[in-house]
Amino acid sequence: MTIDHHLATIDRLCLREFPARPGRSDVGFGGPGYHIAELTVSVGLGTGDGAARERTAEDFDAWREAIAQRLKDRWGQGQRWGMLTLGVRRARGEEIPQPWALLGDLVHEVHLWQADGTGRWVALGVAERDETDEIRLLAVVTAIDPP
Repeated sequence: MTIDHHLATIDRLCLREFPARPGRSDVGFGGPGYHIAELTVSVGLGTGDGAARERTAEDFDAWREAIAQRLKDRWGQGQRWGMLTLGVRRARGEEIPQPWALLGDLVHEVHLWQADGTGRWVALGVAERDETDEIRLLAVVTAIDPP
């Protein structure tokens, strides 16, 4: 896949209706008010060696940065948002809405923009927290404001 392909996926999700119920989709999964696209997924790293996993995570970070640069050119600087605070807030009993609660479980940080003309938020992150799972480059498009 190319950066242009990933940008086209994000653009489609910015215009697509949200699913009525949580579930799988042609690009990943979604639910009421959000889409989560798995732009790139590793293969065989859920039980693989740590060095290969680290290299792949670095590659996915580079992909995220390249896509983020193109979105910055389109929508401006955006924000970097560390997900640690969401975990702390959930531990204190605060209810965090989806897709933000799931993102907080999967990624360390996201790049975040509000897409011009759509009112939707776009977030990019690398899901690598669970060492027994594959690494995924995620794009989230949501109408739900970040908490």
